[in-house]
Amino acid sequence: MDSAFWLAFGLTAFAGLSTGIGSAIAFFAKRTDYRFLSWATGFSAGVMLYVAFTEILGKASEALAAARGETVGNWLTAASFFGGILLILAIDRFVPAPENPHEVPDVMPKGMAKASPDPKGGRTLAPHPSAVPKGEADLHRMGLFCALAIGIHNFPEGLATFLAALEDPTLGVAIAVAIALHNIPEGISVSVPIYYATGNRRRAFLYSLLSGLAEPVGALVGYLLLLPFLSQELMGCLFGGVAGIMVYISLDELLPASRAYGKGHDSLYGLLGGMGVMALSLLLLQ
Repeated sequence: MDSAFWLAFGLTAFAGLSTGIGSAIAFFAKRTDYRFLSWATGFSAGVMLYVAFTEILGKASEALAAARGETVGNWLTAASFFGGILLILAIDRFVPAPENPHEVPDVMPKGMAKASPDPKGGRTLAPHPSAVPKGEADLHRMGLFCALAIGIHNFPEGLATFLAALEDPTLGVAIAVAIALHNIPEGISVSVPIYYATGNRRRAFLYSLLSGLAEPVGALVGYLLLLPFLSQELMGCLFGGVAGIMVYISLDELLPASRAYGKGHDSLYGLLGGMGVMALSLLLLQ
């Protein structure tokens, strides 16, 4: 395990544990600026889409063409790309909708909290009236299931971040930042119901942090399982799958959430900003 391994693992841990940032925002910010979340999630989607189509799919195609020839390599690249989409789609199908972090627009769990207008442009974090009939046990269960669902989704995301960083540290940094930005609202969705159920900020923060811990754990477990079988062909297929996962997350979760949090063209500005920053950074680092 050399320095490249530890750098990749560190970036994956940073991306996963950023759920704790969302938890801290929910507890300590006077108001939650949903327009910022709109821009941030749009930015994250822009980074992921640009990187997936211009960098990661290219790496997959190159590796598979070198291993199996151009024609077969192109077919395998397409198959692995859609295989990654099918994997994350299957995970979505097995996670109950109310606890599924890919169900939008619930940054806060359904019926738990409502963003009320704030004259300064942000939105305050306040309990929704429909939350009153819910018992503490129901809210606690909601938070725990949300943490579990996010943890399940974070496994393939962690492996994607880790493999990209292992192959290309510059690319890994970009993907880690994008994943970290999209994990912030997920941290809010875990911590808020547990806090309302227990009144314990520390416990809510801990569960939020643990849900993000699935990313570095997923990266480590996936890497150790695949290590004996790693080859140029397998790496190409993995990169194709990673690209598919990133595109699915962007289209299914980030862009709809970004539209729900903001107003006007906030989502589009974030998307174009993410693509522009990613393109510029890749060009400058050539």
